[in-house]
Amino acid sequence: MSRPFSFIILTYNEEIHLPRLLESIKNLEAPIFILDSGSTDKTLEIAAGYGAEVKINPFENHPKQWDFALKHFDIQTPWTIGLDADQVVTPELFELLETFDDEKHREVNGIYFNRKNFFQGSWIRYGGYYPIYLLKMFRTGIGYSDLNENMDHRFIVPGKTVVWKRGHILEENLKENEIDFWYQKHERYSDLIAQEEIERMQNLRKQALKPTLFGNPDERKAWLKRLWWKLPLGIRPYMYYGFRMFFQMGIMDDKTARRFHYLQGLWFRKLVDQKIKALQKRQ
Repeated sequence: MSRPFSFIILTYNEEIHLPRLLESIKNLEAPIFILDSGSTDKTLEIAAGYGAEVKINPFENHPKQWDFALKHFDIQTPWTIGLDADQVVTPELFELLETFDDEKHREVNGIYFNRKNFFQGSWIRYGGYYPIYLLKMFRTGIGYSDLNENMDHRFIVPGKTVVWKRGHILEENLKENEIDFWYQKHERYSDLIAQEEIERMQNLRKQALKPTLFGNPDERKAWLKRLWWKLPLGIRPYMYYGFRMFFQMGIMDDKTARRFHYLQGLWFRKLVDQKIKALQKRQ
């Protein structure tokens, strides 16, 4: 039975992640396309073993890499699903995909999946991290990558979307078990975000989505980001961390997850603000 959807996956040295993901979707027998950015481990060998079509493109940022993938793979199915290599499809989500009927979704252009995020083995249950709905499935040729952000990636579709609350994608970057990897990655991310915010201050970037508090998950996030950009530099990380830990109950998470809230919610955002100030001073 041919599936009405294909998978696209981004990779870079994902030999510890890719088998886990591909095993979770292989019995769907859907076409798999992998865009690699120059892996030097066994990633490409693993991809070939699962019959995936592979292209290689140098990495600049996630939005541009996804844009390249959507434009250069010849997707013949009516739907496309975009996944990251460190994600896994749960049996419940597998069942939803296995029984997916395109005819029953004729008025729909995009589907949000529910994500569970893990850090060093701990589920980040509180602090605004669950549930988080990500637009992962969209009509081929209609969904596109939002190029108006440097680091945060999202797909955008015009028209109607639906949210699947049942079933999950599980996301855990096992490389982050080495905390130095996490720090190095977020050092790079902070450069991208700082430059992006400077460009927003100069009106060189605009949000691709209409910010709406009561819209779909991405429109709500756009509304919150617009609010975030108006808050004072240097103070907003503490405001956000306090909100995340107490109002969003991050303090209820276990020790490892609370450490994640501190690193991602305070340390990282302080670093971004420091780099924005440095760029402002330089200019």
